[in-house]
Amino acid sequence: MQRILITGGAGFLGSHLCDYFLDKGHEVICMDNLLTGDLNNIKHINSSRFQFVEHNVTKYIDVKGRLDYVLHFASPASPIDYLELPIQTLKVGSLGTHNALGLAKDKKAVFLLASTSEVYGDPLVHPQKEGYWGNVNPIGPRGVYDEAKRFAEAITMAYHYYHKVETRIVRIFNTFGPRMRTDDGRAIPNFFCQAVKGEDLTVFGDGSQTRSFCYYTDLIDGIYGLLMSKENQPVNIGNPEEMTLISIAKKIVSVTKSSSKITFKPLPVDDPRTRQPDITKAKEIFNWFPKVSLDQGLKNTLEYFKSRV
Repeated sequence: MQRILITGGAGFLGSHLCDYFLDKGHEVICMDNLLTGDLNNIKHINSSRFQFVEHNVTKYIDVKGRLDYVLHFASPASPIDYLELPIQTLKVGSLGTHNALGLAKDKKAVFLLASTSEVYGDPLVHPQKEGYWGNVNPIGPRGVYDEAKRFAEAITMAYHYYHKVETRIVRIFNTFGPRMRTDDGRAIPNFFCQAVKGEDLTVFGDGSQTRSFCYYTDLIDGIYGLLMSKENQPVNIGNPEEMTLISIAKKIVSVTKSSSKITFKPLPVDDPRTRQPDITKAKEIFNWFPKVSLDQGLKNTLEYFKSRV
């Protein structure tokens, strides 16, 4: 039995990770200050191997006993969140990552950082390989999230090289599934909620910008594969099937059997035009690739949004 700390454990991905490790028979400490996390995501857990700790990781983290793994998922993660919470986003990416790394160092635990495809910014290279340094506006409205994650990667590698902490960095591309917030602000929750309500679906720009959407079970499998590997450099995890946002909107209208129409609004500042992961590294190192198609993932997610709207 391993003992695992998951920061941001009451969030969308964090809560699914709690389930995943509990199902494997491990002990899980879920830490969250509930700024964007939700206790409803973990209320179903009834296990003596599970502990919830309400704590802001930008403050000193104290965990009694041994830890084998520290998975740092604490952070606002949607455009609405980090535009409304810019200082908190920067602090959790810097101070929070520093504190979590310090804990991993003290416990001699493996540390995994949840980074993001946003480190690539509005990419000039397509698809995006891990060696690409990105095209980020550090002072734009999205810069608070992009640069927080870029700093988090830098300090993670510094702890690896200087303090010899065993580290992993996962660059997460767009992921969807049950437990996403209805007010998340990202494309799939927005489209589902609007379609279920019978409202017009809002597409920003002309809808030609592309994204690559990964179902959450595939992402969790990829995170576990990376964690169990010996790779300390960043690794992309996402679905390389690229499509336009307008085509995603049309798919969701179809899967919900909605009569909603599609309307257009101006593209937000610094919104990426393209986003597609090169997952060669994940395939070669730990034989990971997504298995759930977008259509199947959308069908799996439909009932969740119906129940929440």
